[in-house]
Amino acid sequence: LLVHVSSDINPGEYYLFQRDTLKAKFLWANASWIDPRTLSKMMPVQFNTDDDVTLNGYLTLPKHTTAKKPPLVVMIHGGPHQPGTRDYWEYNPEVQLMANEGYAVLQVNYRGSYGYGDEFRKKGYREWGGKMIDDITFAANWAIDKGYVDGNSVCVYGASYGGYAALMSAVKAPDLYKCAIGYVGIYDLNFMFTESDIPNSWGGKEYLQRVLGNDPQQLRAFSPLYHVDKIKANVMLIHGSKDTRVPEVNSEALYNALKKQGKTPLYLKYKQAGHGVYDEQNRKELYQGLLNFLARNIKGA
Repeated sequence: LLVHVSSDINPGEYYLFQRDTLKAKFLWANASWIDPRTLSKMMPVQFNTDDDVTLNGYLTLPKHTTAKKPPLVVMIHGGPHQPGTRDYWEYNPEVQLMANEGYAVLQVNYRGSYGYGDEFRKKGYREWGGKMIDDITFAANWAIDKGYVDGNSVCVYGASYGGYAALMSAVKAPDLYKCAIGYVGIYDLNFMFTESDIPNSWGGKEYLQRVLGNDPQQLRAFSPLYHVDKIKANVMLIHGSKDTRVPEVNSEALYNALKKQGKTPLYLKYKQAGHGVYDEQNRKELYQGLLNFLARNIKGA
């Protein structure tokens, strides 16, 4: 039998298990250069919101830090409702990158996330900028109130829906976050109907109407683009020019709106990238820029 072994601090190893001798022979490791002993463990957490919804997530505290209360990065998963779109107890290179720099990382499976039953997933329908964001804010305040992290050094980060949620969190909780990072994020929900490739896919338009609704006032109320005056956090935007799922018009519009407010957002644009940056050199630049931005705003140990 071929056996795969992995964990929050192990990217994965493969063994050949002999059923007759009950012995396993090591074959290879996914990332042999990584020493699990140097990585930070993910702690499963659970709490109930003010409206009595049980949320699950993971808190990773940096292993190598002298800070009693490390700065916090709230990392929001994308999706948000499709199969598999949730945070898991597993090796996550972004989490470990940030923990290695001295940041605590909080991931929360807000209502609407997959994997907790159909009722829980549907609780997120038409709540993209409402209770789903409230869950993220609640989770961040929970970590602060429990004394795990420095409440004066918090940044929020995510990609796709997570990028949207990062900026919407900065709108709804302006005094909580020192910085917000949106990676291929949606900043005007109307663009999902007019610019995205989703409406052209089978059942795509119906899906958007189901999860977002079609009330113009609510779509505007739930779009960060129209509330930049409320954002106090420093903002970093990352986008690919060839993104068809969430076209770069989202980041372009938000960048310009922030500039008009006298703010100075950082914008990394990748001309050959789509819905994510995968070129090795560009990824190095992206993550170095992200770490530099975090250091300037919440000073990792």
